[in-house]
Amino acid sequence: MTDQLEIESRPLKRRAGIAVWKQIAETLRVELTRAGLGEGARIPTEQVLAEKFSVNRHTVRRAISVLIDEGLLRSDQGRGTFVAKNPIAYRIGPRTRFTENLSGQAETVSGRLLGIREIEADELLAAELKVGKGTSVFEMQTLSLADDVPLISGTGYFEKARFPTLREDYEQTRSITKVMQKMGYGNYRRGETRITAVLCSKELAAILEIDPGSAIVATYSIDVLEDGTPIQVGRSYMASERIQLTV
Repeated sequence: MTDQLEIESRPLKRRAGIAVWKQIAETLRVELTRAGLGEGARIPTEQVLAEKFSVNRHTVRRAISVLIDEGLLRSDQGRGTFVAKNPIAYRIGPRTRFTENLSGQAETVSGRLLGIREIEADELLAAELKVGKGTSVFEMQTLSLADDVPLISGTGYFEKARFPTLREDYEQTRSITKVMQKMGYGNYRRGETRITAVLCSKELAAILEIDPGSAIVATYSIDVLEDGTPIQVGRSYMASERIQLTV
């Protein structure tokens, strides 16, 4: 664990539609996570960062201000800028459970139902769930929060025949794991996870309460039963400045 963020000189390439200060804020978020900095670690001065990024101090000041507003950094008058808190460590493994992952890292863990609808499985989804094309499937969008801060926007796909009361069960438990347990699938495990990085859309930014164009982590996952039968297909989008994935 280091006590100060170290950044190599890296003049920014201007990207169409994304302000330079947003690029700097995005870079600092990534570097804070990569460095594994603890609370209280020092951030280089505005002057140093301005030289590293080949920009003026005002641009750096605006980027830092955003990170302070997000709660990642804090400014101590006359002393400098410091890390306010660590990103949450989120483990991707055979048993990936949101509540268990956040145990000891957050005082409250909760889920919110954003929407649910019944659809017919297309060829790709049918193949992933190992059901027939046209099978009735629930598409459920949820938001997972820690201490009331949005962390993960997820969309899960469940065969209706296996989860006929999915809406009611989730609204009652606010937990996919508890829904699985109620339906007798408590021993499900992660069969596969595909991880990519994307830029956040305006719609996702509003849900996750981050800036549009921010870098976010996207995962595509398949959960299976003990015999390998697929039970859920999911797409998740994670606020990368708030979560550090461990695989």
